Amino acid sequence: MTATLRQTAPTTASRILGVGGLRGEDVVPNDEIVGPINSSDEWIRQRTGIVSRRRAKPTTTLADLAEGAARAALDAAGIDASQVDAVLVSTVTYFEQTPSIAAVLTDRLGATPAAAYDISAACAGYCYGIAQADAMVRSGVARHVLVVGVEKMSDFIDPTDRTISFLLGDGAGAAVVGPSDVPGIGPTVWGSDGAQSRVIFQTEPWLAFRRAAGEGVPAGLEGVSWPTLRQEGPTVFKWVISQMPDVARRAVAAAGLEMGDIDVFIPHQANMRITDQLVKLLKLGPEVAVGRDIAETGNTSAASVPLATERLLREGAAKSGDVALQIGFGAGLVYAAQVVVLP
Repeated sequence: MTATLRQTAPTTASRILGVGGLRGEDVVPNDEIVGPINSSDEWIRQRTGIVSRRRAKPTTTLADLAEGAARAALDAAGIDASQVDAVLVSTVTYFEQTPSIAAVLTDRLGATPAAAYDISAACAGYCYGIAQADAMVRSGVARHVLVVGVEKMSDFIDPTDRTISFLLGDGAGAAVVGPSDVPGIGPTVWGSDGAQSRVIFQTEPWLAFRRAAGEGVPAGLEGVSWPTLRQEGPTVFKWVISQMPDVARRAVAAAGLEMGDIDVFIPHQANMRITDQLVKLLKLGPEVAVGRDIAETGNTSAASVPLATERLLREGAAKSGDVALQIGFGAGLVYAAQVVVLP
């Protein structure tokens, strides 16, 4: 006799119930970082649109940032941590292989015994997390899911690097996803192009650094230094501009909408020139609110989309019920986009 397995009861739809954010404590203007890269405030503003970036103090940990954003999101959603069934944390700057920072965060919040795991999808990580949270809630596996994007990029940068490090900031953004009577999160359009994995990359594997730091350095590893980030900026720009508009249009179509239905556009805060070009290519009108948090926060990788969302809502540029197109893209190369109704 073959046993029949019972399935969890599915839920009609999900939505984002609340968002929260926490930026690094220190405001770092361009003038403070131009010396090591032999640059100027004017050059950085023209190339990236960044006026300043937020960076955390050395004593502030990644878990501190994640906890602050998570608590703000839970408060906004009116959800107690004990009601959270799963915690998903996206980051590339948690330098402990195990346990996951999601498990650590779950304990700090008082959300035990929620399921917890980390996501490594760089700047697309938050949108990956929203996709997974939506599926969890709709399938009945979880009722409330906490999604956090958090980075302390200042722990990872080379202050002399002109390719990416001067762009980067620290912060965390979070969202609580829960059940809804009507869809509040559209289907996710996502993917990857691993053939371009060396376009944004870590300079050395951690194992090489470990070996180089010990006695008897293996041949070929002499002079290996602390691993950091590099990017081929022009290649990244061309990839985003040539590929992401189609991803964005497909996400809107998958939600059963047209571009004219979009009230808010929240792209990964990679570079203001990229944002401006995407707005132009998608033919978004002046009535569409656009996330431009990068000007004062910098590029915070997995945290950038939720932080831009939090800012738009806090400053009144976007409001509850607005239809937002969000899209993340970055190292991997990976990308994800979905249409969401703002909480």
